[in-house]
Amino acid sequence: MSDVNQAQNDSKLVIIMRGLPGSGKSYWVEQFIQSQPLSVATQIKQYGYYSTDNLFFNDGEYRFDINKLSQNHQLNLSLFIEALARAEPVVICDNTNVCHWEYLAYKTAAVALGYQVKVVLIGDPKSVEHQELCSQRNKHSVSLKQIQRMAKLFEID
Repeated sequence: MSDVNQAQNDSKLVIIMRGLPGSGKSYWVEQFIQSQPLSVATQIKQYGYYSTDNLFFNDGEYRFDINKLSQNHQLNLSLFIEALARAEPVVICDNTNVCHWEYLAYKTAAVALGYQVKVVLIGDPKSVEHQELCSQRNKHSVSLKQIQRMAKLFEID
């Protein structure tokens, strides 16, 4: 996390999270935000934190709908790009980003608008032990079978 903290002091920063469901992406983001001065943390939480998962919450309850997945991914990207256009100092994309193409638009927009981009991979998606841990602790009831399918597709840099 220290290289990310250092980057923030130098320029506008985009953080793109990658990892299986339950790997600890959102936990990492929470820790990062908490490590910032209060004014920066508040700014990130209100105007710089984008996760497609958050778009499935309705009245405080997570309700995943496969039929809305594509639409919510597009909305999340649009909101993310709007934050870049407003020149938010720190903007975070907290999605699984299994394949490189899944975050390419986020990264391309960030670079085009003068942001430094840090891609943060949490855990080892190819590790059987990591996959089992993810299946036990993910918040959205993603099965081990689904996690294993995602892990097979996961593109490591």
